[in-house]
Amino acid sequence: MEPMGSRVQRVDARTNRARILDVAEEVFGKGGESASTEEVARLAGVGIATVFRHFPTKAALLEAVLVRRFDRLREQAEALLDADDPGSAFFEFFSHLVADAATKIAIAEALLDAGGDSEAAAQASKRLRQAVGTLLERAQQAGAVRADVELPEVYALLVGTSRAAARGNLDQQVTQRMLAIVFDGLAP
Repeated sequence: MEPMGSRVQRVDARTNRARILDVAEEVFGKGGESASTEEVARLAGVGIATVFRHFPTKAALLEAVLVRRFDRLREQAEALLDADDPGSAFFEFFSHLVADAATKIAIAEALLDAGGDSEAAAQASKRLRQAVGTLLERAQQAGAVRADVELPEVYALLVGTSRAAARGNLDQQVTQRMLAIVFDGLAP
């Protein structure tokens, strides 16, 4: 039987890890490659040694943040698979991914700048893409998206509109018009 202190310490360690990931997502999502692990530690209320105990390098921290973000987005997509209106679910999730893009791009670029080349993030991204593909199929079956469109084209549109929204400093109205044009093109 384990001493009670060990169990508490593990719970505390899990809490610290989650808090570090939450703060890192915000810090690197806003600051990209210029953000620091020291800032993450300070805002998470832990020492830098605690950050490095959980994540031995900045790249490892960024990889964990990006994987968690992709997994959360995939879970959101999967939660929409049984929506009463598959077309609305698909288009709303597409819009959500575009709105989320600036943060995801900043974290991904920070990961590359930190020397990371993450297989785990690539696999998490692939799982998200598959979930988007399933949403697309359901929207097509419901007649909300044209049948001759396939996932590679839709993902190219998604990436393009996401990058435009993230990098073009577009205001909300321009982003909404851009999405309306894309969605009109996807309509049957």
